[in-house]
Amino acid sequence: MRKAPFEAIWVRTKPGDRTRGWLIAGPLALPVALGRAGIKADKREGDGGTPRGAFRLRRLWWRADRHTRPLTQLPVRRIRPGDGWCEDPADRHYNRPVQVPAGSTADRLWRADRLYDLIIELDHNTRPRIAGRGSAVFVHVAREKFAPTAGCVALEAKSLRWLLGRLGPRTRIVIG
Repeated sequence: MRKAPFEAIWVRTKPGDRTRGWLIAGPLALPVALGRAGIKADKREGDGGTPRGAFRLRRLWWRADRHTRPLTQLPVRRIRPGDGWCEDPADRHYNRPVQVPAGSTADRLWRADRLYDLIIELDHNTRPRIAGRGSAVFVHVAREKFAPTAGCVALEAKSLRWLLGRLGPRTRIVIG
């Protein structure tokens, strides 16, 4: 029996540590890593801030070569070796998925370190897309000891897999 998806999940900063926080999902509080600059209301490209606001969960990206297809009600897309994300504000594909040619500075989704084995794409800075207001804001797997992210929200892989089973296309993430 599939559980009804959460209407919203919330992310809050841990008191005394702007790079760590809690994701509140129903009765659970899951530890998360945040951007190195903490949660910022005025997000800018490269500032290391996790954007404050309410965002839709657009889709799940996952590494099929490493994991079975996760159970979720979100739209799902496999990550392929050439998949990336455009972070160049001058590019017409800014803040969109792209195919990464050799030598590109785009953020590669196919990574050796497993941080992007599971990625929830957020609709931050998508409608309208404004150059320089931040790109590639995801929920993904955390580094060891919850080291800060470049602006994403990161959870332990086990927690992220649990959470995916309780998310759907109408779920919102409220950061701040």
